[in-house]
Amino acid sequence: MNSNTIREKFVSFFNNNKHQLAAPSSLIPHETDASVLFTTAGMQQFKNYYAYPDRASTARMVTIQPCVRTSDIEEVGDKTHLTFFEMLGNFSFGYPGKKGSYFKKEAIDFAWEFLTDKKWLGIDPGRISATYFGGDEEKKLMIDEGSRRNLESVKGLDKIEPHGFEDNFWTLGTELSPAGPTIEFYVDPSTSLGAGGIEVWNLVFNEYVFHDNEYGPSRYQGVDTGMGLERLAAIMQEKDDVYETDLFWPIIKYLGDGEVLPLNYNRDKESLKIIVDHLKAATFLVNDGVFPSNKDQGYIVRRLIRRALLHSQWSEYKNDWVPEIIEEIINIYPSLQNSKDKINKVISLEIEKFQTTVERGKKIITKLEILDAKAVFDLYQTYGFPLELSREYAAMKKIKINNEDLNAEIKKHQELSRTASAGKFKGGLEDTSEQTIKLHTAAHLLLAALRQILGDRVIQKGSNINAERLRFDFSHPEKLTPEQVKKVENLVNEKIKSNLLVKMKQMSLEEAKKSGAHGTFDARYGDKVKVYSIGTFSKEICGGPHVKKTSLLGKFKIIKEESSSAGVRRIKAVLNKT
Repeated sequence: MNSNTIREKFVSFFNNNKHQLAAPSSLIPHETDASVLFTTAGMQQFKNYYAYPDRASTARMVTIQPCVRTSDIEEVGDKTHLTFFEMLGNFSFGYPGKKGSYFKKEAIDFAWEFLTDKKWLGIDPGRISATYFGGDEEKKLMIDEGSRRNLESVKGLDKIEPHGFEDNFWTLGTELSPAGPTIEFYVDPSTSLGAGGIEVWNLVFNEYVFHDNEYGPSRYQGVDTGMGLERLAAIMQEKDDVYETDLFWPIIKYLGDGEVLPLNYNRDKESLKIIVDHLKAATFLVNDGVFPSNKDQGYIVRRLIRRALLHSQWSEYKNDWVPEIIEEIINIYPSLQNSKDKINKVISLEIEKFQTTVERGKKIITKLEILDAKAVFDLYQTYGFPLELSREYAAMKKIKINNEDLNAEIKKHQELSRTASAGKFKGGLEDTSEQTIKLHTAAHLLLAALRQILGDRVIQKGSNINAERLRFDFSHPEKLTPEQVKKVENLVNEKIKSNLLVKMKQMSLEEAKKSGAHGTFDARYGDKVKVYSIGTFSKEICGGPHVKKTSLLGKFKIIKEESSSAGVRRIKAVLNKT
């Protein structure tokens, strides 16, 4: 069953069950969700309907939503991870008694019928298993008996298991946001493998509201489901790799025959997957109006294009193959046809801009006898050769760059830059407006919270703060879980509510060190340093400025947690009015 047929069957099935087809929203959620860079799920355009179901034009919707997620970009190249994908979703917005809305039983029945009925997908029921929420004592959440009962009543579904909060509970963790238990359906690649398999469909039942750090019952009952088209296509086409489906394989086959690029699928499988995935994502983002730049969404497009070029294995950069790949992408997604000229122009211009830098850096990097942290940083500092590309090249050549040494080189450069432009950006502040000062104080609370939740090994690696948001880099070897992010956010807000006093005391560097203050203890501070204490929760060497008490800050909200570089994570956060 090809991908077009899957899409058609999905929409047709839910149309038959009185769902209205909604147009997909832009990949750039300008109005639907300003807290994220990209549309990452089908439910984003409907967020308000879960809190205000009567505002929806209908109680039932179905969508096929293009999505971009970059949190796992380093994993792209395996069998399942993607930056661009399509999410099939059906939705219900309602409350008990609302006409047309539905909840657990109907959602489960819809999913089972679509998966197993021969009129639709016709998957063997013996290959399907399901999980549901088994409760969480710490969070005072009971087992989802409704889902359990309804799953057990499904004829032919024999493999059912309860799972915990991390696996089968969905939450934003923000004040008054909806939340609820989930059901996940899995399909085994074959009947002989037993329970487990590939997760294909996630059903979320919004029946709680998050308030005062607790989950209480909501008067609303919302259904939010998501099923990845690419994974479903792999199952229906009997592939164990999404890149071998009709959504990718024609492009990979074209590139992997050794004629267009010096690549062979059997030898360079990971690089071919990265090239196709990244150029596909860049194509869709440019189609939605995102152009390469050094900021926010534009930086992601630039990084995707550059990584794709790198994995072309340092070709001569004639790049006549790139328009041909875009043509192949458009053949698979005809809706992009009208934007073909714009897409080609934008991506080709970015390649031309980058070509000189890459060629110069390539000649140097291939001649280096030693590729270490200092050499990598010198390439960046002298020739503008991006750090991430040096890391990628080193990884491809099986050379390990010491990230601590590289971060030390970066930090040394940053300190020199600050000395050269003293007073321009104090402590990463772009100005000294009232809101920037508040966010600066919040950054101190954030570091203390990170160290308490993740451990004392957390060290600040950099910050940039303006009146709109704070950006904070810190050492940590892995992505934070949603629960960890929530705990950090809640701890900061707890300290804000506690109305802690912010005090400053000048002392010698040695005294500051003995007092337990955090900071880099070197000569750049001079003989005397300022130590800012926030109650007994935070103590840091800092030049200021700060607010007088934490109650002035407002509501702390983490809007993004992502990778900054190897071994370094980045948090972006804002302060809202309480």
